[in-house]
Amino acid sequence: MKKSKKPLSLVVATALAATPLVAAPQAFAITDLSVEADNTSADKKSDYEITFELEEDLDAGEEIYITFDDEFSISKSISKSDIKVDGKSPKSVSFKNNEITITLSKDYEEGDEIEIVISGVITNPDSKGDYRVEVETEKESSDYEKVKIGSSSSGSKSSSKNFKVDLDSTKPDEKTAIELGDFDLSGSDELKTGKVISVTFPEKGMLPKKISTSDVKVNGKNARDVSINGNTVEIEVPSGANGHDYINLEFLKNAGIVTPSNGDYTFKIKYDGTTYTSEKFSIKGTGSSSSTASSFTVSLSDPTAGARTSYSFEVDFGNKQLLPDEQLLLEFPSADMIPGMLSASEFTLNGKTAKRVAASGNKVYVTAPSNFSKDSNIKVEVAFGAWITNPKTAGTYNIKATVDNRTATSKDFTVSGSSLYPNPTTPTAPTTPTTTNPTAPANVNNNNTATIVLGSTAMGQATGLTISIKSLGAPLAKQRDFIELVFPAGYTVPAYIAPGLVSVNGTAANFVSVRGQNVLIYPSQDLPAGSAANVVISPSANIINPNVKNAYSISVFTSEEKGLLFARSVGVGMPAPAQPAVTPTPAPAQTPAPAAQQPANIPANAVLFKLGTNSYTLAGKSYPLKVAPYLANGNTTMVPAQFFKEGLSLTTQWNNYTVAIISGTTVVKFNVGSDKATVGNKSYTLTSPVVLKDGMPMVPVRFVTDNLGYKVGWDASTSSVYVYK
Repeated sequence: MKKSKKPLSLVVATALAATPLVAAPQAFAITDLSVEADNTSADKKSDYEITFELEEDLDAGEEIYITFDDEFSISKSISKSDIKVDGKSPKSVSFKNNEITITLSKDYEEGDEIEIVISGVITNPDSKGDYRVEVETEKESSDYEKVKIGSSSSGSKSSSKNFKVDLDSTKPDEKTAIELGDFDLSGSDELKTGKVISVTFPEKGMLPKKISTSDVKVNGKNARDVSINGNTVEIEVPSGANGHDYINLEFLKNAGIVTPSNGDYTFKIKYDGTTYTSEKFSIKGTGSSSSTASSFTVSLSDPTAGARTSYSFEVDFGNKQLLPDEQLLLEFPSADMIPGMLSASEFTLNGKTAKRVAASGNKVYVTAPSNFSKDSNIKVEVAFGAWITNPKTAGTYNIKATVDNRTATSKDFTVSGSSLYPNPTTPTAPTTPTTTNPTAPANVNNNNTATIVLGSTAMGQATGLTISIKSLGAPLAKQRDFIELVFPAGYTVPAYIAPGLVSVNGTAANFVSVRGQNVLIYPSQDLPAGSAANVVISPSANIINPNVKNAYSISVFTSEEKGLLFARSVGVGMPAPAQPAVTPTPAPAQTPAPAAQQPANIPANAVLFKLGTNSYTLAGKSYPLKVAPYLANGNTTMVPAQFFKEGLSLTTQWNNYTVAIISGTTVVKFNVGSDKATVGNKSYTLTSPVVLKDGMPMVPVRFVTDNLGYKVGWDASTSSVYVYK
């Protein structure tokens, strides 16, 4: 039967014409795929190098799939140690039906070139011929290249010679000079001026950011040009090597190249389409700098013991780089050097203001800003206004700085002067400084009649204290400067003291910070030089007397005076030693009494809470919290996960093990008991771990608000924290 050749009916034709064309969804495919084998002989083991360019972003945890024709034999024991992705082992590797699945351990962006090297697990087909190697990603469709078994690979020549590798050091992570070669070029190849020799290093981390042409020799002559792309160094042939039929490369120690971690490695050199592979070399042992960077010099604006000072130093972390939004960890000699409050505006990294700063004990975590240019050489400046002080005892000290698990220790710096700070572990008789602070006002303070009185002298019991300072040698600014009390060993000082439990001249403190045995009290009012200050700490602050009957010395300092203000002996378990008579000291007649502090201008949508109070306030109404907010490590405000759900109306999920807080597309995750948190795919270290308290996870509020775009303020008039957006 013949097929009908009648035209389409008018109705059908009209319907087709009226049907809109639906665009096919856009498909992305990898580009510039290259597959090279170091051995193309049949039935022989071969290493394979696969490179391609992305047209779509790939995130850590996403996958790349490499499929070899069935004629290839792949070891079933293949693991991530057999594969390098840009010189690093991937997160994981699996294998099934000649398809290798590689899970990435880092993010990649559109346009990035990825190099994958598979070593020691692939055996070529038994017969000569063309065989396919197919590559695709989780987000991009596949492409393939054919490998000619029994001839050159992918149109390239491959040398069977293994050239020599000489290194000055074979210990991990040490700077080294490297010599590669010398070996004859394949066939009639010769070096030509301006052509490129490509050297593939085993690991990207071996290379510095830049290498000078004077530090690379091609057949004994300085390279014409040197550039770095990932773990590949591209070297232009100089005129002095033109016409040579061999290659000998030297990288001098000044080039800044470091050895890789422990293991066996090879180099690859590619010239004029031919790839040459080195003999294997081994890195063994413990390098002197496997986890450390070179020392650095610290500059202080004031080297006197106990003085407030600025800090400036520059650290070279070698092949480790500080990235945007990542943390630099600074470790100071002692926790009492760090004030109760830190401002990011006082810290700069390579001239850019830090994104955030947090402290835990003697550790300060400085987060690089989002516009920070990644760098391994970091200049750190801590301004005078950060209120960090020197150690209180003269001597030599150092600072440690850490980036990406690489730690650098500073050269020793000297803190000079005779320390007026007594040893708090040994009870001492009251002392009076005999030196004069050259920066103090003319009317030198006289605290001969200053007193410290305990509310209770019972052993092992909570006590209140009254500290009567007769004369301040320097003015104290409200909410910024502090009075510091140092309790001797034996006293138990709680990790947190609510500001409402401490008063200065009858007004509740603006803020109280606890650093071990030190209590820092920030007044809510200005205190002029020469004026008196009466500090009262309630027994509810839970400062506990020692359990041993004895006399104990309590010392008093201020942030603005270099030396000891005074120290007094107090008796525990026995009658207190006689104290000088207390004579009320009125403020100087010419100094008006401080005005009452006005309430802060709090936004109408702000949510307020107080430390130690299990409720929060929104629009003038109070709502309950299962657990009261508190201060951890003396400086990290912890709130229940419930606060984010009910107070800030954020999607919040929690149980006894995890917490997830969601705002738009941003997800902040915590694990109970851990000091690690994630925001999207990025990991951060917290200043205090998330803990479970009365069945409720307690979360550091500032970390959440900083990452979700909220602002945090302090209302000194009500001692309240407020959060708003």
